[in-house]
Amino acid sequence: MPNGSIYVPRDERFTGASPQNLYETFWYAGRKNRIRIRAVIAAAGFVVGTLVGPKLGLNLIAAGLGLGLIAGGVDLFVAWRLHERTAVWRGKRRGEVRTGRLLRLGLRRHGYQVMDGRAVPGEVSIDHLVIGPGGIWIVDNEAWSPDTLIARYGERLFFDEKFGTSVAKGLISAAGSMAALLTKETGIEVSIAPVLAVHGGKIKARGGVLHGEGLTVAYPLRIAGWIRSHGSADFTEEQVELLSRTAARILRRMR
Repeated sequence: MPNGSIYVPRDERFTGASPQNLYETFWYAGRKNRIRIRAVIAAAGFVVGTLVGPKLGLNLIAAGLGLGLIAGGVDLFVAWRLHERTAVWRGKRRGEVRTGRLLRLGLRRHGYQVMDGRAVPGEVSIDHLVIGPGGIWIVDNEAWSPDTLIARYGERLFFDEKFGTSVAKGLISAAGSMAALLTKETGIEVSIAPVLAVHGGKIKARGGVLHGEGLTVAYPLRIAGWIRSHGSADFTEEQVELLSRTAARILRRMR
């Protein structure tokens, strides 16, 4: 551990360092090794290209260079993608900005409205409110370290060894408060499903979407598609418009 163990000598380089700073330190320390591995992968691609290319009627050198560049490029992209997944956790990106952009991209053309930073006056606040033909959802954002395992055992959610109950209860309470307020103001009986967008961590579920304790946990890239395929309501365009205008009027906008 960076801050000491009776079995491990203290290393002053890491004393007081945050997990994010340690991650960055080790990431950059491994740069030379990643470049060496990438060179080996590109060389292997070159060899395979020179062997397979002529059999396909391709120029030997061109096929080798092409496959070598592709192999090295794929390895570079994978390494970049893994590092980029930690950007919100490291404080380099804002999770609500990324999730809001993905929600609009995947939902607006299907008749959904996405509102950011809304709160029931005097009570709860959430990052995104989604209203559309299939129903209403609230989406909140959380960032976790890349080695955090998010899983469900039975009906309980776990974030590593921590229970997910406290997270689930907060969002479920927020969903209930907003649903009651919208139902009262519009006369339309609504229920709101809570979703947690996870930035970083590993979700132990097929497709990167997990459900437990009344809460859906998903990678931001998966949420829009999941919402479209899991709608339980059948709101008309007029009802969606009424609900959206009412939400914009009565729910306080957060900075």
